[in-house]
Amino acid sequence: MQRREFLKKSSVGLAAGAATAAASAPALAQSAPAIKWRLASSYPKSLDTIYGAGEMVANRVAQLTEGRFKIQVFAGGEIVPALQVLDAVQQGTVECGHTTSSFYVGKNRAFAFDTVVPFGLTPRQQMAWMYYGGGLPLMRELFKEYGVVNFPCGNTGAQMGGWFRKEINTLADLKGLKMRIPGLGGEVLSRLGAVPQNIPAGDVYAALEKGAIDATEWVGPYDDEKLGFYKVAKYYYAPGWWEPSAQVTLVVNAKEWEKLPKSYQYALDVACAEANMHMLAEYDAKNPLALAKLLKAGVQLKRFSNEIMVAAQKAAFDFYNEEAGRNPTFKKIYSEWEKFRRNEQAWFSVNDAAIEQFMYSHNK
Repeated sequence: MQRREFLKKSSVGLAAGAATAAASAPALAQSAPAIKWRLASSYPKSLDTIYGAGEMVANRVAQLTEGRFKIQVFAGGEIVPALQVLDAVQQGTVECGHTTSSFYVGKNRAFAFDTVVPFGLTPRQQMAWMYYGGGLPLMRELFKEYGVVNFPCGNTGAQMGGWFRKEINTLADLKGLKMRIPGLGGEVLSRLGAVPQNIPAGDVYAALEKGAIDATEWVGPYDDEKLGFYKVAKYYYAPGWWEPSAQVTLVVNAKEWEKLPKSYQYALDVACAEANMHMLAEYDAKNPLALAKLLKAGVQLKRFSNEIMVAAQKAAFDFYNEEAGRNPTFKKIYSEWEKFRRNEQAWFSVNDAAIEQFMYSHNK
């Protein structure tokens, strides 16, 4: 009898508890504000992997907040020009943007470290530097000056050396060469005699076709095939020494970030970290297949000569040391980055590079 009474009371208690929980769940959901943001991307929708990372962030944030925090993604040029995303976020025209920080080295050359610098870090090393090597706090100090909070939000992996209308065999072939290349890679090439230009993705093909430029780099086989560069420039060079990896960044207006509930901030942070991983994995899966298609289409795959590689590396580090001497922000970041780079390369040369070199030279 006592046992039956106990079970009866327990069942009533459990039912009451469940009812209370069910009643409180909608109240909790209603207490979370409905927020709508706009995201300006620097990339066209046709580049589904790099543009798609912005959509991935928007979709994941919506999932994690049960649809209360919605972000609408706009392609490059739909709201603001592709190369003015940072300005739009800083000014509050949009709440956030998905872009490549090296586009903005005209403001401060230290922005390049948020993407990559020539002969710099590989994708894994860049990720290690940002998350565990002090890179993210250093970059956030710089972005704070512009009223922006930054999040690693994608990586293309090692990029290709670009498309050329003629063969590039010696340093002399670079003299006067007009090439679409942003960031510090353009600075280095200018020291070798080339004429760098920064052109948005959507305008590059026309410039190359009309002869306004002689060469262009973009990302790698998957995106490059979509943009059709092989139709007007048949020489495809490797490696892209100016971008041994290329981190893409979500920039958020600092005032809008501070307004977000903590749970929404966590959701956005997590979504960016997921996109950071997924973009790299997607490019690594797609690029080999795209390269095979390009080669079948008659593309001639070339390697930069050792003469060019050695001269470019020297010019790059000469430039870094000069810039550190005149730019305190660059010097602060570069000094820490350089220590990290040396340690990472020493470690990778012991293990990762050793096994990779063996496997690639003894391919079964």
